[in-house]
Amino acid sequence: MEKIDIKEFLFRQPSFPKPDAADAYYLDVANELVEIWSDSELGKNVPEMVGKRLCLGITGYFQDIVADAGIWRSFVDANRKLYGYSVPFHTEGEEYVDYELNVEDVRFLTWYIIAMTYEDMRDIYPHDQRIMTLADNMHAYLDSVYGDAPVPDSYNLARGLELKDPEDQEEIYHLGSWLFLHCYLMTPAFALTMSEIMSDPELMHSEDVTKLHSRMEQSMMEDPTGPLALFIPEWLQLILESKLPPERKSGKGIHPYYEKFMAATGGKRVQYFGDYEEMNRFFIEKMGWDKNEEHLPVMKPERNFVVMVNPHRGMLVARNAALCIADPDNPYYDKEYSKENAYDFLTVRGRCPADLVKFAFENGWLPDAVFPGTDDHELVSKNSDFIARCYLQQYYRD
Repeated sequence: MEKIDIKEFLFRQPSFPKPDAADAYYLDVANELVEIWSDSELGKNVPEMVGKRLCLGITGYFQDIVADAGIWRSFVDANRKLYGYSVPFHTEGEEYVDYELNVEDVRFLTWYIIAMTYEDMRDIYPHDQRIMTLADNMHAYLDSVYGDAPVPDSYNLARGLELKDPEDQEEIYHLGSWLFLHCYLMTPAFALTMSEIMSDPELMHSEDVTKLHSRMEQSMMEDPTGPLALFIPEWLQLILESKLPPERKSGKGIHPYYEKFMAATGGKRVQYFGDYEEMNRFFIEKMGWDKNEEHLPVMKPERNFVVMVNPHRGMLVARNAALCIADPDNPYYDKEYSKENAYDFLTVRGRCPADLVKFAFENGWLPDAVFPGTDDHELVSKNSDFIARCYLQQYYRD
């Protein structure tokens, strides 16, 4: 693989286009990682672009750790508050030290960057031996130079800033922009959203670059990013104030469909239907909808529906989903089908409403959700909320 050049490296730096005294050192670090990548099994079979992004990402993590810039620190703190662990998928070893260089961190980041960047390995198992070996070799090199690595001053762009200080707002906006567009921790998870933005016909066929700039500005304000799918104001609060914002709560009252649905089902929030006709009869006979109408006609070609009611948002409908839900009251559950498809609930955007994903895991109704090619349900179950945040992003948080 070709070496990373100075332009590729500087484009990811917080101070870009201004140079930092430590740039040459960390460019060398990135290219040492390129050598390790090139000698690995993955490096011999995965596109060069993925390798470069991985090496730049791991270098960014290393710079962050050396500078104690607070980005990785905020991720670890958020994981602890949300899930009770430091990094997803990995148990802390005895030598794990908070906010310093750790092999578990590098293992996670290697999985994360490859899975989010390379479509052919989007569902790769975090404990895949190729991931673990590559990460361990990268960590061994970083550990050998850790004690002598110079502080990259440009990574301290958050130091001294106060979120509510009017005089800091310009620098805070710059920090937010860099986090969203260039930070090693945020950009991998944003890759699919970026692809969706770029596939917009209005942008694809337009030569007006201001349209793309405007769309990215809108995305920065409206879309979550990073492995935890936090919005930029949430990341800023976490980095600058060490506070994890509370989950957004609906300000709406009880939806009228909620009470009707609960009365119709004897207090159950979920119902299952094998075909459209069965579901439509439920709407008419149990919910009191117009009996002379075909309701939700766009659903007619589909089967195996799950209908769930939310107290504030009303009814949510998932098509082709009942076969995966191991609810004792679900007559359509199919274990063999579920083994092949249940994991998609956590990783395929639009496959299943977020409320149903959460409810199913809370009740133990997705026992067949595993990383493809494995039988490790425990790893998926323990990390289900994280996996959904990481892959689904705005489809899960919104």
